[in-house]
Amino acid sequence: MINLAGRDILHSWGKFVFTGFGLGLLIGVTLTMAGVYRGMIDDAQVLLDNSGADLWIVQQDTQGPYAESSSIYDDIWRRVASYPGVAEAASVTYFTMQVRLGKRDVRALVTGIVTGEIGAPGWPRFLIAGRQITRDHYEAIADIASGLHLGDVIQIRRNYYTVVGLTRRMVSSGGDPMIFIPLKDAQEAQYLKDNDAIIEQRHRTEASPVYNRPGVPGLLDEVIRTQSTNPTVNAVLIRVKPGFDSRLIAEQIQRWNRLQVFDRAGMEAILTGKLIATSAKQIGMFLVILAIVSAAIVAFIIYTLTLGKIREIAVLKLIGTRNSTIASMILQQAIGLGLIGFAVGKISSTLWAPIFPKYILLTPMDALYGLIAVLLICALASVLAIRAALRVDPAEAIGG
Repeated sequence: MINLAGRDILHSWGKFVFTGFGLGLLIGVTLTMAGVYRGMIDDAQVLLDNSGADLWIVQQDTQGPYAESSSIYDDIWRRVASYPGVAEAASVTYFTMQVRLGKRDVRALVTGIVTGEIGAPGWPRFLIAGRQITRDHYEAIADIASGLHLGDVIQIRRNYYTVVGLTRRMVSSGGDPMIFIPLKDAQEAQYLKDNDAIIEQRHRTEASPVYNRPGVPGLLDEVIRTQSTNPTVNAVLIRVKPGFDSRLIAEQIQRWNRLQVFDRAGMEAILTGKLIATSAKQIGMFLVILAIVSAAIVAFIIYTLTLGKIREIAVLKLIGTRNSTIASMILQQAIGLGLIGFAVGKISSTLWAPIFPKYILLTPMDALYGLIAVLLICALASVLAIRAALRVDPAEAIGG
């Protein structure tokens, strides 16, 4: 039997292909939105993987260090390093800022890591160029997404740092590239005040009667010195020895140190369930809207093509063609339009994904789900055209 749908598509193939191309661009945007969501999840997973930690110790009653602010003393790592099952413990700081390179600003997650302990928790796990930080001050390692190169000199607050190493896929949960600097420098930079604020604070301290008591020499100088230092960090990262239960270690630390401790599952829940929850809902709404728009476009196109063939459909009915055959022809055209659109969308999303400023992760399963969704949408969108075709009176083939 002659395939009526195929013959009709070949008869008006130009209109059909261009319509499928336009639909494909819309499908490409839909796949890209799904890839943005997958990229956000992957960024969160990468952040935890690259930290090299099994436990995160943060300030009590907070969900730091990524979702909330956290501040604990930098000597806590010594206290928890002696717990049974703790292989390594290291302090770390995180803060997001605009890092200056010449006249250009780079938004980055600046990470302070302990020096002299290469491979400790918090360190970049691998380098693609250069070397690790070996000095206590003024060296940095940057992710290549920052656009920095070996030898670049960047400014963080008042100090300048030379980029000595480059790494890849070391990003924050928001996709900002990470820049690693020595912990002492990061502690100073995180809460560093400008010169005017420091002078004002000193004037206030000098004017305070509490610190100008007679008989207490040097007290004012000690207070000013203390105000200029920062003895806190955002978290302590712990690597657990093989064979030990990280949950039991976390319970012991929380019980005796009045600190909050998260394991990998808890930190994943915070990042994916809370930190990016709003963005995930927004993307979900966009996907629903795009699906509705795609269905409307397919329905309109198929309905228009069907109305343009009313005479031909009447002739088919007049010669005894069954309604199921006519409905199948329209359904096949809708499915064919969807397949063309999906092919164009998949190719276009794959081509423009690498140039997006935000990481896009296109997975085969998402592509499969997208194909199934496109076919279902096209099948539903063809219902209106099928109903119009089945109402055609065979007498129109004679009367027109």
